[in-house]
Amino acid sequence: MARVGLTTERLVRAGAELADEAGFDEVTVSALARRFDVKVASLYSHVRNSQDLRTRIALLALEEMADRAADALAGRSGKDALTALGNVYRDYAREHPGRYAAAQLRLDPETAAASAGVRHARMTRALLRGYDLDEPDSTHAVRLLGSVFSGYVGLELGGGFDHSAPDSDDSWSRILDALDALLRNWPAA
Repeated sequence: MARVGLTTERLVRAGAELADEAGFDEVTVSALARRFDVKVASLYSHVRNSQDLRTRIALLALEEMADRAADALAGRSGKDALTALGNVYRDYAREHPGRYAAAQLRLDPETAAASAGVRHARMTRALLRGYDLDEPDSTHAVRLLGSVFSGYVGLELGGGFDHSAPDSDDSWSRILDALDALLRNWPAA
């Protein structure tokens, strides 16, 4: 029978795959039921509704990116760490565009506080210790990096850099150089 072996984890992973294939906006309990050839009602013992499914996919994506970032940052500092972190976000988005979009989902405060998003912030702050920034500048820098990484990746995924020179990889490298220079020479308040 088709529903044998359905678990919350299996459904979330299938939802993440669907997000990568069709886009995060297309992920619903109904779409997942079609994928497993089961009735929608049979999935409600595993997920409450489409929003619950989408939240679980977001949490999975945050966890996967945090694991990659931890591996990439191990033993690195300064510009090397900055480049590694930026590349984790960019590479993950290229490999898993739907999951990357899921990671941008706004979570309620309690869910966010229990998510791997906290690990992302800690790793970014650890990276920034090498740039000797005090508060509130460290928080400003965390927000800057998140904005630049997210903005660049979003524009790149949307084809925003497809029709002009220089190559997007060249721009990415120069942007990381510029971020490193800015962080080393952070403006005084």
